Amino acid sequence: MADLRGHAHLARLIPFTMWGCFFHKRFMENEPNEKSPIRPTNDEARQLGKQLMRDARFAALATFEPDSEFPVVSRIAFALDDNGLPVSLISTLALHTKALLKNPLCSLLVGEPKKGDPLAHPRITLQARAQQIDKSGEEYVALRAHYLEIHPKSKLYVDFGDFFFFRFAVQSAYLNGGFGKAFILKPEDLRGAYAGN
Repeated sequence: MADLRGHAHLARLIPFTMWGCFFHKRFMENEPNEKSPIRPTNDEARQLGKQLMRDARFAALATFEPDSEFPVVSRIAFALDDNGLPVSLISTLALHTKALLKNPLCSLLVGEPKKGDPLAHPRITLQARAQQIDKSGEEYVALRAHYLEIHPKSKLYVDFGDFFFFRFAVQSAYLNGGFGKAFILKPEDLRGAYAGN
């Protein structure tokens, strides 16, 4: 689990997630105790986390505004690459893209609420480091074809000069499976998300 004590920028995102009221040293160490709302990670939590990522087509993206460094939240398209890592096609004209280019640390929230209380439905926050994909490489060609299978309407603008793919390398994840079902997940807990493992 990443230690946020060395990442002041990332720590400032915490109030903007559902975990702001829970964070304490013992949660960072993932050591459950009788007073902690965090449950021990199990296979059910891992499968739910991966399912939420597989099902997501959009995500809330939290970044740091380049000038003020205040957190900014926006909505972006969401997909998983062949390795199960989140990817998105975004424009360099967008504020969140400019923010990622200056500071790649970010958070993604996925899990669409259904009928009833939206807080009763599962969702997962992914803390990640964003990386822009070079358009000149073979990787870009393969990712472009893969992404368009998931988001076919992106064909309208995928080749515009200001649009680039970004990959999000997950550093840690916070899963809320519903009331009383909170888990801290590591990157290895989410491996195989695209393949459905």
